[in-house]
Order: sequence, then C-alpha cells, then structure tokens
Amino acid sequence: MNASRRMALHYVCLFGGTGVSLPFAGLWFRAQGLSGADIGILLAAPMLGRLITGPAVAVWADGFRYRRTALAILAVVAAAAYGATGLVQGLWLWGPLWFLGATAAAAMIPLADAMTMRLARREGFSFAIPRGFGSAAFVAANILMGAVLTGVGVDAVILWIVAASALAAVGATWLLPPETVEDGPPVARMERFRGLGRLVIDPAFMTAILAVGCIQATHAFYYGFSAIAWKAQGLPESLTGLLWAFSVLVEIGVMWWLEPWRRRAGIGAWAVLGVGAAAAMVRWTALAFAPPLWALWPLQALHGLTFAATYLAGVEIADRLSPPNGKTSAQTLNSMLASGVLMGLATLAAGPLYDAAGVGGYLAMTALAVLGGGLAFMGSRRRPARSAV
Repeated sequence: MNASRRMALHYVCLFGGTGVSLPFAGLWFRAQGLSGADIGILLAAPMLGRLITGPAVAVWADGFRYRRTALAILAVVAAAAYGATGLVQGLWLWGPLWFLGATAAAAMIPLADAMTMRLARREGFSFAIPRGFGSAAFVAANILMGAVLTGVGVDAVILWIVAASALAAVGATWLLPPETVEDGPPVARMERFRGLGRLVIDPAFMTAILAVGCIQATHAFYYGFSAIAWKAQGLPESLTGLLWAFSVLVEIGVMWWLEPWRRRAGIGAWAVLGVGAAAAMVRWTALAFAPPLWALWPLQALHGLTFAATYLAGVEIADRLSPPNGKTSAQTLNSMLASGVLMGLATLAAGPLYDAAGVGGYLAMTALAVLGGGLAFMGSRRRPARSAV
C-alpha cells in the first residue's frame, strides 16, 4: 500500500471521531444539564490550552525517531480520557478529562499534516487527496450519529468518540509508514524550542497564521451551537447531521477537484484565503437571521470555502514560509492558532453570546471574518520574495 493510501486511512480514523465530537459534544453536555456558558467553557478550555500544549507536544513529538510513535501515544491518551469522561459526573471532573482527551485528539492533526506534506513532496501526490478522505469520514460520522441519536440516548456520542480514538491508535501503530521525524540526526530539545521561537518572531509568518486563525475561528459559534440552535428551531438531530454532512461533502469536492484545478491554474494561496474570508462574512451574517431550511443548504455549501479552502491555503502558506527543519513547528503553530487559541477564545465567547442573543451571536463571527480578511490582505503584501504563495 502506498503512502497516500496509508495516510488517507489514518485521516479516516482521526476524523471519524471528530465528525461526532464537533457537532454533537454540545448536545451530550446539554443533556447532562449544563448551560450554554458551561458548555462554551468546556469546549474552549483545550483550545485555549494549546497556547502551551501545542508547542510542548510539537517539541515532545519531534523527540521520537518515527512520527507514528507520537501519533499512537496521543490516540491512546484520547481514548482513555474520553472514556473516563463518560464514566464520571460533574463539571469539575468532566473539565480536566475533556481537556486531556480533546488536547490529545487535536494534537494528532498537525502531526499528521506535517507527515503527509513531507510524503506528498517526496512521492508526488497531492496533500488534499488523503486529507479529503478524512473529510469523507467526517461526513459519514455526521450522518450515522444523527441517525443513531433519533433512536438511542446521547451517551452514544461518547462511546463513538472512544472507539474512534482507539482505532486511530491501532492505525498509527500498524498502518502508518515508518517515516522519520527528520532526515538527519535528532535535533536537541532546546534547539527545537529555539526553532519555534524563530517562527513566532517572524512577522510574515505570524501575520499569515493569524489571518488563517481568525477565519477558521469564525466557525466556533457554528461548531458549538448550530445543533442546539437548529433543534430549538424545530429541526431534528437527523436533519442536523445531514446539514453538517452536506457541508463536508462540499468540502471534499473542494479538496479533491477544486484544489488540484486551483494549483494547475496558478491561483495563489493568499487569494484563496481572501475568498474564504469573504465567504465567512456572507455565511455567518445570513445564519444570524435564522433562515428557513431551504436557505440552510446553500449556506452550508459555503463551508467548502470558509473551512476547506482556508485550511488548505493555511497549510500551504505555513509550509512555504517555514525553513526545511521547521515544518512540524510551522504546522503546529498554524493549528494552535486556527483550531486552538483563537478558536478557543471564540468558543468561550460563543456560550454567553448564545445565551444572550441566540443565533444573533453569529454576527460576532462575521466581525472576526472581517479581521481575518484584513490580515490576509496585509500578509499577501508583506510576504518575502522567496515565497510563491
């Protein structure tokens, strides 16, 4: 089996769990009696914690000889922590366990991205192809869990996430190729920390990942409260699953067909990032007015731009703006801001926003998209000449 297929199967394991935890974790916590603010805090804490855990995990993971070792360990930790979450009661017990599980699960994605980018450059396949299989698993999980929840209790959410994490551990151990972290001798731990520091003080790099992070963080209100809001509007969980599934089907289309066309056409990643910001402004503004079901489908189609196009542009820009020995650090910092700190801050705000304004809270996401678009414009003008993005 070639590397592209191995990575595709690994992404299936990773996103088969995320496809349930993102849309339905809020419903599970709501069923335990938590308020919107409590749910926002629980979901935001591991994202905010990535300001510390992201760099720490990146440096720790680069200390192994093979990339798959860290991925397997993180998957085991995620399975154990998520499983314990379902066995205890109380916010003060759920908090640290969910933090540990979500931190481990999120840390696997930039490590897999860095590994896939490296294999893609060497073996000549498109990064978006195996990553698209992860999105396909996400959409399948959406549909299946939406259907499951119409007939059984919300505890199925936790059981699914635990099983997916365990499968990811098995896949990382037995499926992934023995790809080394670095081509040369291992880099000392302090030098790995210094490499992270050099990226943090690079204004071109930081402007780029801040732009990506702001646009991606606009999804926070949607991730945490779309299922709750649609249920309040009278839509069943099965339809919520279909709406999420449709958005990810469009995402897959962007990754498998639009992205290869974009590269052949020579359209730069910065331009794609700008389109993602504009699509986010339209999407969240429209959702703030609780549109009818028929309007939700085209708005969900914009996910292909607000998430997929933004994500692919961000991975490419981070890779191009980083030195050869800093690819892991670059992808970790990109993920730390996009899916971590900025997403966490937006999620933390989303809970009180939903409690106070209902779907009107989406307008705050529109404002964040405007900020991201402005940073993307600044970054496109200040990028170094060596970067062809």
